[in-house]
Amino acid sequence: MNRGVAIFGATGLVGRTLLGLLEERAFPTPTLRLLASDRGDHRAARFRGREVEVEPVSDLAFADVDLALFAVPNALAEAWADRARERGARVIDNSSAFRYHADVPLVVPEINRALLESRPWLVANPNCSTIALVMALKPLLDRAKLERLIVSTYQSVSGAGAEALEDLESGVRAGLAGDPPARAGGLPPFAFNVVPHIDRFEDNAYSREEMKIAWETRKILGLPDLPVSATAVRVPVRVGHAASVHAEFDRALPPAEARAAWRSFPGLRVVDDPAAGRYPTPLEAAGGDPVLVGRARTSLASPRGLEFFVASDNLRKGAALNAVQIAETLTRVGASTP
Repeated sequence: MNRGVAIFGATGLVGRTLLGLLEERAFPTPTLRLLASDRGDHRAARFRGREVEVEPVSDLAFADVDLALFAVPNALAEAWADRARERGARVIDNSSAFRYHADVPLVVPEINRALLESRPWLVANPNCSTIALVMALKPLLDRAKLERLIVSTYQSVSGAGAEALEDLESGVRAGLAGDPPARAGGLPPFAFNVVPHIDRFEDNAYSREEMKIAWETRKILGLPDLPVSATAVRVPVRVGHAASVHAEFDRALPPAEARAAWRSFPGLRVVDDPAAGRYPTPLEAAGGDPVLVGRARTSLASPRGLEFFVASDNLRKGAALNAVQIAETLTRVGASTP
């Protein structure tokens, strides 16, 4: 690989985080193209000391690109993925458009990077909450068989995009003097509130976000029959998702054994000293790469159940960092291929 990298959706929260991480991690690319779906006013961003203009997406924009990092909605990902590949670009897609295709690898590099050895033309980046969840589960699976999983997520407003974040911040300001205003369409405000509604509701009364967690956890961990139930909740936090996890195994898994497993797994940081006020929080996770895990305890509902709490930066490991790690792996594999 010796051509360039493109970020499609470069002006959004995840796109801007991708840009920062490529520079922060000194990603090897001779050229960088920043792409957007609209033709707005002149926009640019700085990368390695120079200004890079944001271009409208086009077929030609992918002509000199090895890797295209997509941070756009499903419809745009579906419209442009094949067109990018036709120009020779491998696509790493952050939307959910391709995650459930049997022939598209859904990758968290710490868990299933072997799926990248064939250098697939399209790789799906998992859901932001799923990534943190499977990162905490994987080291436990080497010690016991997972039989049931119940998860409640507490997801920051940045997961819904820049406009939602503006809604939160304006609602907080308004709420200091009275009731925070409803969002567009009369939806409950994010400010000073907890909203058990992320994405549309499916026929089974679960939201699509909740179903994503179930579908993707099974696929990434290679457990297609795993019983999973999730509740996804939006909380008034800017950045950082968290989750309360009940994992039931075929044997008792003591908290001390779980903590030892987590400490040995790359990308995790154990924060577990409740008596000293030390446990995972979104605020501590924000701006960092590790998934924080702690509050490990044996379930009172089942002697084979382990309860724990995770938190991570949803814009970094939950989205952009995971995509960049996929890109780094594809680049290394390409460099070692004769």
